[in-house]
Amino acid sequence: MFDLVYIGHYTKDTIVYPDATRVVDGGAFNYGANVAARMGLRVAVVTRLARDDWRVVENLEKLGVTVFARATPASTCLRLIYPTANLDERTIELMSSAGAFTLEEIAHLDARAFAIGASVRGEVPTEIVAAIARKGALVALDVQGFLRVVRAGVLVADEWRDKRDVLRYVSVLKTDAVEAELITGEKDRGVAARKLAEFGPREILLTHSGGVLVYHNGAITEAPFVPRALRGRSGRGDTCTSAYLSRRLSAPPEDAGVWAAAVTSLKLENEGVFNRTREEVEAVYARLKDPKKVF
Repeated sequence: MFDLVYIGHYTKDTIVYPDATRVVDGGAFNYGANVAARMGLRVAVVTRLARDDWRVVENLEKLGVTVFARATPASTCLRLIYPTANLDERTIELMSSAGAFTLEEIAHLDARAFAIGASVRGEVPTEIVAAIARKGALVALDVQGFLRVVRAGVLVADEWRDKRDVLRYVSVLKTDAVEAELITGEKDRGVAARKLAEFGPREILLTHSGGVLVYHNGAITEAPFVPRALRGRSGRGDTCTSAYLSRRLSAPPEDAGVWAAAVTSLKLENEGVFNRTREEVEAVYARLKDPKKVF
C-alpha cells in the first residue's frame, strides 16, 4: 500500500525562451513524485519511456520512489515555446509519444490516492480512471491531459464531450483558469470552480498566475504564489497538485491549498523538478498563514 501513486508519461521537454533553449526532464509523474517523496510519503509511479531516458527512473529510485516503468520505442517529447516574457503564454508541440496506458499496468497497485497526469487525450483511457476509482482511493486528475488533442503536431485544447463519463470518478480535479473557462464558459474563477464540481469532483484545485484556488463543499479559499524569482513555469501545475495531495492526506482542503502554494512558490524559483527541503516549505507556509508577512 502506497500513500500516492502517479500515472503519466515521462516527457522530454525542449523549452524555448526568447533568449535561450533548454532540454529538461518533465512529466507530471516526475514533478509530482519529487514533491511527495521529499515530503516523506510512500510513493510509486507508473510511466512509459524510452530506455535512453531511464536516468529519470534511476533518479526517482534514489529518492525512495518505487517505479513501474514500461520501455517504449520512443519517449513522449514536447517542445514548449514561450514567445514572450509572459510565461503563461506558450505553444506546445508533440514530437513523439510513448503510447496509451493499459489496465494491466495499474491492476496490481493500491494506494490512499492516485494522481493521473496525462500529456494528451487518450494517454490514460477512461476505463483506467474507472478501474482506479473502484480501488476506493482518492482519485486526482489534471484536466489538461483530457482537453489536449494533437492538431498539425501542436497540442491544442478541444471540446471534451465525454467529460461527465470521466469526472464522475474523480475526487480532486486540477485545472487552470484558462481550462476552467474553456469547460464552463465562466471567466470568474470561483463560479467556474463551482460549475466544475457539478460534474462530480468534490474538490477543485485551480491554479492561475497569481496563486491557487481551492473549492470544497461550497467553500472557496485562495493562497498566493510568492516566488522570489520566476524561472520555472513548466511543471507548476504538476507540482501544485502533488503538494496539495501530499498535504491533503492528513489535513483539510483549505490547509492543503496553502501548503501547495508554498511548495509551488519555491518550485517557480528554479527550472526543473522541485528540489527544496521541507524546512524551506515550512518557512513559506508560515508566511502565507500570516498575511501580514506575505509581501
